[in-house]
Amino acid sequence: MNKTKRLYVLDTNVLMHDPTALFRFEEHDIYLPMAVLEELDAAKKGYSEVARNVRQVSRFLSEMMQSSAVDLDEGLALRLPEGIELAVGTGRLYFQTKAMPENSNGLGDLHFADNRILRTVRYLREQRQDREVVLVSKDINLRLKAAIQQLPAEDYFNDRALDDLSLLYSGMSLQSDDFWTRYPAEESWTEHGRTWYRCPRVAGDEWYPNQCLAIGDGGTLALVKEVDDQHVVFRLVDDHSAEHHSVWGITARNREQNFALNLLLDPEVDFVTLLGTAGTGKTLLTLAAGLAQTMDQPIYKEIIMTRATVPVGEDIGFLPGTEEEKMTPWMGALTDNLEVLANPNDGSEWARAATNDLLTSRIKVRALNFMRGRTFLNRYLIIDEAQNLTSKQMKTLITRAGPGTKIVCLGNVEQIDTPYLTETTSGLTFVVDRFKTWEHSAHITLRRGERSRLADYASVKL
Repeated sequence: MNKTKRLYVLDTNVLMHDPTALFRFEEHDIYLPMAVLEELDAAKKGYSEVARNVRQVSRFLSEMMQSSAVDLDEGLALRLPEGIELAVGTGRLYFQTKAMPENSNGLGDLHFADNRILRTVRYLREQRQDREVVLVSKDINLRLKAAIQQLPAEDYFNDRALDDLSLLYSGMSLQSDDFWTRYPAEESWTEHGRTWYRCPRVAGDEWYPNQCLAIGDGGTLALVKEVDDQHVVFRLVDDHSAEHHSVWGITARNREQNFALNLLLDPEVDFVTLLGTAGTGKTLLTLAAGLAQTMDQPIYKEIIMTRATVPVGEDIGFLPGTEEEKMTPWMGALTDNLEVLANPNDGSEWARAATNDLLTSRIKVRALNFMRGRTFLNRYLIIDEAQNLTSKQMKTLITRAGPGTKIVCLGNVEQIDTPYLTETTSGLTFVVDRFKTWEHSAHITLRRGERSRLADYASVKL
């Protein structure tokens, strides 16, 4: 009896979420019920991310059908089309080739695909006593129904960037007052008004490029700028908490915001991720830094802002108007923050209106749906609500960056609205983990809310 080699029955949503799931079960076999194929067929039309994933699954299945001459009852060998690099499992792919019993036996109405999938799992367990049959689904309700029927069911884990959110890179390291004793500077110098230190590495330490460093109670703040096997180079940050060093009239209210402004204004950092709960200043800081580098210093031609609409990637509707007008309801955060930034010194209504018109002329709102195939040159691209994007959608957006473009991703992984995404599978979590070792990327998690004392109290007590 081969109890160690499992037979995994895949639910439709697993393939909708990750088309490569077919190849990610190592030595175990995979089974696709007829109900799953029917649901895939029904979801293949359209331009959403789900429809694209379904069509990719169909292409994978077609390729394996054509390249395999074995009887379907014996299963298909798992093979990827040429040109796709991915570790492929050694198991086989099976389809439902026989009719299932018509009696539901307590499973409920068999017109529902979930009940037919459960019937298939139960039938396989009865017929294949030599195998452990397990249902894999990202639908928690289906897993609950399976548990009620005493059928083993699991979530799909291969799309996780991390096993636990607590392992996510925070972007900041807190060091005690004896830091300079442990890391004595071998060399220090001043460059462009900034102080740099080259220090020897200590056994067991862990540094990442552009990591934020807070030293002791004295408030010394620095960034890691270079890391090699022997040395680490630190650079003291600019103090944006002072009024004379504000960014488009915005000053940092805490050290995390100060770090964020330093990273957003660094021309050597092409990709920045800002995590934080509501009210920590993610959007305001990002817009202020973008306007400073678009209006004051013409580093970028314009600011482009997009966000994941809910449902993500779906049609934003047949509303009249341009693309920007259709996106307006989703861009409340942009409007609210522009009211803060469009505040001229003389305070007159005319000056405020003129400033607001000038700002909106340099800020373009774009829908996520129409990003495919585009290339952004010398743009400051802001992706808001990025926690609602999958890793594949993140890849699609980030690869739009042309020369001279900076991308900033904002989000709160504790507020995910997209079905089947969790804190550990969000595209935002994915890019934070994958980009932390790249010298041209940076990340910081904003901790303190600065919106108002009412908002701060509500975030803690409610």
